[in-house]
Amino acid sequence: MSKTSKVERAKVYKDHRVQLFLSKFVSGELSELTPVYDPKYGYKYPVVEAIVGEVSITEEFLRRLFEVGVLKRKLYDKIVYCPHCNSANVSVHYCCPHCKSFDIRKSSLIEHVPCGYIDTEEHFQIKGKLTCPRCHKELTKPDVNYRKAGVWCTCNECDKSFDIPVSSHFCRECHQIFRFEESIYKDAYSYSLNQNVMQETGLGLFLIAPIREFLQGRGFEVESPGFIKGKSGASHMFDIRVSRRDGSRNITVIDLAATTDGVVSEQPVIAMFAKVFDVNPYRACLIAVPKMCESGKKLAALYKIKLIEAKDQKGALKALKALIG
Repeated sequence: MSKTSKVERAKVYKDHRVQLFLSKFVSGELSELTPVYDPKYGYKYPVVEAIVGEVSITEEFLRRLFEVGVLKRKLYDKIVYCPHCNSANVSVHYCCPHCKSFDIRKSSLIEHVPCGYIDTEEHFQIKGKLTCPRCHKELTKPDVNYRKAGVWCTCNECDKSFDIPVSSHFCRECHQIFRFEESIYKDAYSYSLNQNVMQETGLGLFLIAPIREFLQGRGFEVESPGFIKGKSGASHMFDIRVSRRDGSRNITVIDLAATTDGVVSEQPVIAMFAKVFDVNPYRACLIAVPKMCESGKKLAALYKIKLIEAKDQKGALKALKALIG
C-alpha cells in the first residue's frame, strides 16, 4: 500500500462510521460484505446503511474505503437500471426480429437421426409420444436415434419464425421500454477487509466504536476522544471519556493499547498514569490487546489503573460490562 494512501487512510480511520463498520470485520461478525438484492432499488448493503444513515451515500462510502486500500472488492453481479426512472425493477423481453413483438413462443428443434427429418418438438408429439412425422417411427433413445438440434421461435403477432430473438427491457415501475444501449448498466461488488489494515493500525482503533456504542446503550454520555482539564491547567486526551447522564461528576476514562507483537509494553500504563494523576478521574481503565506485559500489570496495580486484557472485541466488551456494572 502506497505512502499516499496511508495518509488518506489515517484520515478515514478517524471517521466514527468507519470505525464502527470495520469493527464488524474485526469481531468476526463479517468476513465478507455481500450485497442484498432489492427488486426495486437493485443491490443494497443493509449493514452499511444502518451505520451511515443514508442509503444514497452507501456506495460512495464503500468506494472511498476501497480506493484508499482499506477494503478489497470483487465483482459480484451486473445489474440493469431503467434510464427513465433509475429503477432496477426491470424485466427482459425476447422479441421477434421482424415486428419487434415480445409475444413469441419458444420450442425445441428435434432431428430424427436415421431419416434426417428436423422439425419443432410439438410436431413430433403424436398421441403422447415422440414420433417422427416422416417415417412414423417412435423416438426412444436421446442422442442415439434423435437429438435436440437447437431452438426455434415463432411470433404470435406476425407468425414468422426465427432462431434467435432480439432483446429489449421493460421497466415495471414506469412502464417504459428501452434497449440495452440505452440502459444504465452497473457493477455490484462484494467487499472484504484488507488484512494489511490490521497490521497498520492495530486492533485498538476498531474497538473504540463498539465500546462507545455499548456504553451509550447503557445510558452513559460518551466522548471519543475525550478531553479533561487537569489540576495543572493542561488538557489531557483519552480515547474514551464516560460520564453519567444524571449530571454526576463521576468520570471514567478509557485508553486502548494494542499490538500485533503479542504483548503490550508498560509504556501505555506510564503514559496514562501521567494524565490520570493530573485529572483525578473516578475510574481509569486501560484495555490491552491481546495482553499486557508483567511489568505493565504491576504498574497498573500500583497506579490504581483498572487493566483489561482481551484477545478480541467480544472479550473486551464482556470485561468492560463487568467493570461498568
